[in-house]
Amino acid sequence: MIKNTIIGLMIPFLGTILGSACVFFLKKDMSENLKKALSGFAAGVMVAASIWSLIIPAMEQSSDMGKLSFVPAVIGFWFGILFLLAIDALTPHLHANSKEPEGVKSRLKNTTMLVLAVTIHNIPEGMAVGVVFASWISGEETVSFSAALTLAIGLAIQNFPEGSIVSGPMLSEGTSKGKAFGYGVLSGAVEPVAAAITIIATTFIKSALPYLLGFAAGAMIYAVVEELVPEMSQGKHSNIGTISFAFGFTLMLALDVALG
Repeated sequence: MIKNTIIGLMIPFLGTILGSACVFFLKKDMSENLKKALSGFAAGVMVAASIWSLIIPAMEQSSDMGKLSFVPAVIGFWFGILFLLAIDALTPHLHANSKEPEGVKSRLKNTTMLVLAVTIHNIPEGMAVGVVFASWISGEETVSFSAALTLAIGLAIQNFPEGSIVSGPMLSEGTSKGKAFGYGVLSGAVEPVAAAITIIATTFIKSALPYLLGFAAGAMIYAVVEELVPEMSQGKHSNIGTISFAFGFTLMLALDVALG
């Protein structure tokens, strides 16, 4: 069980590493359409994962509450939104293609703030994997190992373009390909750490699992709306972001139902 859990926690991180490695094949910064497509795809996967892998299991685990089974998911969801809102407000960061840093004022370099922007929403992704594996470890019938592994694989697929999104734009900042790759890997390193911390925390408070599932979903949705949706919609109008979102959403839906 421990070995399978470790493998599961590292799978999403592997996706980030492989995505970041794409920088070695780029001659220049990514095209706008490619950025939109990658952002839309990542957003679709995260929204689908939030629903099928987090919110629905949270309500199933609270089924003994009858018609109020939605309460833990809703409460956790809002705590996730507020948690990311607080981190977003306090952490100095810079979104791709943006010239105005967000969060508290700092003298950090643009490359550092670009990494922090992605790192912020990698935290809930790590928590999502952690809480789903924690549900499996605790013996919850609503979450099987295959379901937990499916979420990990889905997020790894999503992290591939995400790794490209964080490392690619750094070339235009004058960063070498080696350093851009390193920054991309660093942005994803927080995921297995957040997942491990979540698993440890849930061993002490098993009854909090439905709330934590909702929390992870809320945090992921916040990251989608705050970062990925604007990135897939900015600049000259194009439907490529929307189409990519739909593809990512249905891919994650299919994985969750077929493998979970």
